Amino acid sequence: MTQTSDNVTWLTQEAYDQLKAELENLSGPARTEIAKKIEAAREEGDLRENGGYHAAKEEQGKQELRIRQLTQLLENAKVGEAPADTGVVAPGMVVTIAFDGDEDDTLSFLLASREYASADVETYSPQSPLGQGVNGKKVGQDAEYELPNGKMAMVRILEAKPYQG
Repeated sequence: MTQTSDNVTWLTQEAYDQLKAELENLSGPARTEIAKKIEAAREEGDLRENGGYHAAKEEQGKQELRIRQLTQLLENAKVGEAPADTGVVAPGMVVTIAFDGDEDDTLSFLLASREYASADVETYSPQSPLGQGVNGKKVGQDAEYELPNGKMAMVRILEAKPYQG
């Protein structure tokens, strides 16, 4: 679970270890592999019309960007525990909301950094309009947030439970 406050990102030990392993793979074996692909493509001759070379260089650029993102994220990370089950919305919690107080029109999502997005539950960033609106609210309270069209929307917090992964 993650929480971004200023430039600090809170991570569980599990999330930190997962991101660190990805960084180590990209910085080591994956970096060596892409260098070999580029060298092999370079040996094919004319680089202006060498699709394999250009694809490998593009892949290398994306990989280096991800290495920089992970490095920065992990440098600013604080490892901590999942939030307490207090009924107060916080990053690292699965939140269930009702739109306009309609208990039939609900949405459940993980309030966390996109770095910790999960396939089993939709993830909203604490910096998103909805994330900012619900963060810090208690179960039963209403929260207001701004829609992309500039209008305001109201949701009711139905449940806030620590994410179990």
